[in-house]
Amino acid sequence: MHQHETDPDDLVGLLSLDDADALLTAGGIRTPAVRVAKDGQVLGDAAFVRRGAQIAGKPLSGLVDPRKALALFAEGATIVFQGLHRYHPPLTDLVARLELELGHPCQANAYLTPPGSQGFAVHSDAHDVFVFQTHGTKLWEVHHPRGERPCELHGGDCRVDDVLLRPGLSMYLPTGTPHAARAQDDASLHVTIGINQLTWRGAVRRAVDDLLAGVDDHHLPAGWTDHPELLAEGLADRLGELSRSLADVDASAAADAEAVRFLTGRTSWLRGGLHDVLAVDRLAADTVLARRPGHPCVVTSLGADRIRVLIGDRYLDMPARLAGALEVVRTSSTFTPDDLGLDPQSNLVLARRLVREGLLEVSA
Repeated sequence: MHQHETDPDDLVGLLSLDDADALLTAGGIRTPAVRVAKDGQVLGDAAFVRRGAQIAGKPLSGLVDPRKALALFAEGATIVFQGLHRYHPPLTDLVARLELELGHPCQANAYLTPPGSQGFAVHSDAHDVFVFQTHGTKLWEVHHPRGERPCELHGGDCRVDDVLLRPGLSMYLPTGTPHAARAQDDASLHVTIGINQLTWRGAVRRAVDDLLAGVDDHHLPAGWTDHPELLAEGLADRLGELSRSLADVDASAAADAEAVRFLTGRTSWLRGGLHDVLAVDRLAADTVLARRPGHPCVVTSLGADRIRVLIGDRYLDMPARLAGALEVVRTSSTFTPDDLGLDPQSNLVLARRLVREGLLEVSA
């Protein structure tokens, strides 16, 4: 566990109580973006969704009924906003930046709990989490194996730390840390950023997937349970072939493939993209541009005259002569087409394409 103090406004601005109110009561939010928990149990959707909702005469499933949700909240239930990185812009930006900083997929959930209530019993998460409070206070019970206080989850001794989170205070919990939290005198709103770690096992598996695909998928020999030597002989042959193939795996190429997979598989973060599409044909040599937050610009070589640009949700193949201009894009906080270092027409052509592709946004 690690704690960090910062300006409360920096965290409250990511998801305020008013934001949560608007999402729940005025945004037409649908399941599974919302779930509700009470007394440690997750309630069925029927307890808080609206029946018979339609758009243009067609059924609209999972639409949250604000009146039902607020009534449950008043009775002590916790409202959980799931996947906020997909639909709440401040957290969309935060998660996009964090993914590039960490090199791991991330997600954002939020928990709105009535005064004095606790949504979930002691539990642990299968991933690392960052937690920060944006309204009220919440008392966290964080368990660590081997200590002086009994730990029901571990069936033995552990240390239990009590941490009072308030706006401005954030906390990091490693994978598997048991915890529970209870709102204090006011309603509590906190955000949990989950880090869905990429692992060495996964990287190794992806590096050898093609080799495993090359192993024949024939049936095991009949009667092998009575004559295991039949199985041992076949396994020895195939494992030997696999071992020889593994020796030829290029670790650098596999690492490059991991980077390409990650840096072309992110969600398309395109807030403001409508304005950019409308402005793209009016770009001039002095238009101020910036790389869109959360979008990488990683250039790899495809040979003597071609390069590949990894931009987050896809890649672009381009002539190698554009590498210098792309270095300007990669390293500059803001720039103009005129700064790209090509001839005037080529500067505009490249700038317009990168705006259309979502890598750049019009800054001013």
